[in-house]
Amino acid sequence: MLRLRKNHPRPICGRMDQQPIDDAANPIWRAMKRGLRLRCPACGTAPLYTSYLKIQPICPHCGADNGQHRVDDAAAYFTVLIVGHVVVAPMLAFEAIWNAPMALVLGIAIPAVGAVALGGLPFIKGAIVGVLSAQARRTKAEAVRPNPPAGPWN
Repeated sequence: MLRLRKNHPRPICGRMDQQPIDDAANPIWRAMKRGLRLRCPACGTAPLYTSYLKIQPICPHCGADNGQHRVDDAAAYFTVLIVGHVVVAPMLAFEAIWNAPMALVLGIAIPAVGAVALGGLPFIKGAIVGVLSAQARRTKAEAVRPNPPAGPWN
């Protein structure tokens, strides 16, 4: 049973408030979620890709320049990192759990690694484009903002 402090709505011990992350307070998180959904990181309505991994240079809905963000090898790196933990680690445990011929294990493992890697690559690339887009918008907004007034700390 949870005890409540006097005139205080939160319990002393127990679950913390499980509120979702406020998207307005964290635009980087919002842009990353939109990229994970394969949508434009700026507006979230238009599709991010024209084909499998080809990003639309200009968003048809909001006009954001999504083609300027250079993901390069970051998406492949994070995909390999995730696939290594999600697929390869359990496959290594098969030897201790399941006594099967090596050809059968390889026949299962190689297509599984390929399917997870190729299936996850667009989502991971979209998330990285979202983070880069939010950072670019933040940098542009900070460049436009005038310098703060001089104070005693300067």
